[in-house]
Amino acid sequence: MEVKKILAVSALALLLTGCDKPTVDTTSDESMKASIAKVRESLPEDKRPEFDNAIKVVAFSKVDLADIMKNGLAGNKEDIDKKMREPFTGKTGEEIISYAKQVTAEREARQKEQAIQEIKELEAKKLNADKDREALKKFEVSKSRFSMEKQDYGVDQPVIRLVVKNNTDKAISRVSFHGVIASEGREVPWFEDDFSYAIPGGLEPGEKAEWALAPNKFSDWGKVDAPSDAIFTVTVQRLDGADKKPIFDASSFTEKDKARLDDLKQRFK
Repeated sequence: MEVKKILAVSALALLLTGCDKPTVDTTSDESMKASIAKVRESLPEDKRPEFDNAIKVVAFSKVDLADIMKNGLAGNKEDIDKKMREPFTGKTGEEIISYAKQVTAEREARQKEQAIQEIKELEAKKLNADKDREALKKFEVSKSRFSMEKQDYGVDQPVIRLVVKNNTDKAISRVSFHGVIASEGREVPWFEDDFSYAIPGGLEPGEKAEWALAPNKFSDWGKVDAPSDAIFTVTVQRLDGADKKPIFDASSFTEKDKARLDDLKQRFK
């Protein structure tokens, strides 16, 4: 009987010891600071860095930057403080660490879900741009020349000469191009830029046209200094229809979109 009594007392003592772990008191700033310090001291030393990180996670588990900005501007600092304190109330050190892990896991799950949705949207955008790029080949550019032409007065005038044919089945009101001036054997072009042309009267299906476009001589086009052997090539980027809205647009999927898609795919395999 004595042995059983000793075991029972020991078990009760262990139970009471487990229940007597310090918890966070959030009734005031002072009590919260003091109780967090006490909870931290109650943890094994190797657990304290994890606890310190958990404190940061838990503190912002009920608020975000939008809440802080909104309430801060409105002068409702007490509301923010209350939301930040709430998750700590009555928790032990182990409970705070566990709660922080739960918050982190839920946050990562939401981020992954949002990333997967964004990946789908970007891939659809890329697919549409690729299809448009193929369709744009039907707008033929059979000749492209760039020159700096002497003027009677003032600086030279940059001139872009193009011969085009509309092989699409739509009337075209505006064409957007990407132009590159480069020399064979050189990796870096002398100059490249986007430009567009609003076609007077439009260009009907099957029609051909010759254009001499004069970019602003004080723009970057007027600063081009390329050797005589440089070749000027243009790529059609976008075609607008009679209603002034884009029919085909290969530029809708940008380099920024590509970088974003590559980054998301790498991080959320």
